Amino acid sequence: YRGPMSIATSGGPHLLTVGQLAELPDDGLRHELIEGELTTMPPAGERHGSVAGRIAAYVGHHILVNGLGRITGAETGYLLRRNPDTVRAPDFAFTSTDRLTGPPDRTFSPIVPDLVVEVASPSDRLAEVTRTALMWLDAGVRLVWVVEPETEVVIVHRPGDAVTLLRGADATLSGEDVVPGFAVHLHEIFG
Repeated sequence: YRGPMSIATSGGPHLLTVGQLAELPDDGLRHELIEGELTTMPPAGERHGSVAGRIAAYVGHHILVNGLGRITGAETGYLLRRNPDTVRAPDFAFTSTDRLTGPPDRTFSPIVPDLVVEVASPSDRLAEVTRTALMWLDAGVRLVWVVEPETEVVIVHRPGDAVTLLRGADATLSGEDVVPGFAVHLHEIFG
């Protein structure tokens, strides 16, 4: 995490728009737009990627086999709000079939997902990860999993300030009513 950056002009900082974000050259890094400020994240480490990949494989397989909806990976941006614009890119997301309006958008999805998975990096601060989860919930996401590979903990966030902490190899992570029928033990995620 390199922190927010904004483009300076003679009249002060210039907030970026979703259109300007889409036009940035591909530099191999992941960019998000938070209230008009560009945030850049360096590539994730192997442990982060391994855990994110395992989650995507388990949850994604269940979603696809059961025809529940669309899944997206870490490079997918979701437009959460305008003026100032906010585009976030979770490590994994799911949007149910009944909320889809057509084929995937060529730019950032205007449809907020039902499930968002954020895998914390060793450099992430708890306050920032919590702020990100709350931002997703405020945008309308129904279930947010914050996965902490270092401590092998999953924090489940739901609307209405309901938070559950899961830990221990045999703890079960459930899709609840958002991803019906999905459940996996934590040891399968953290491998």
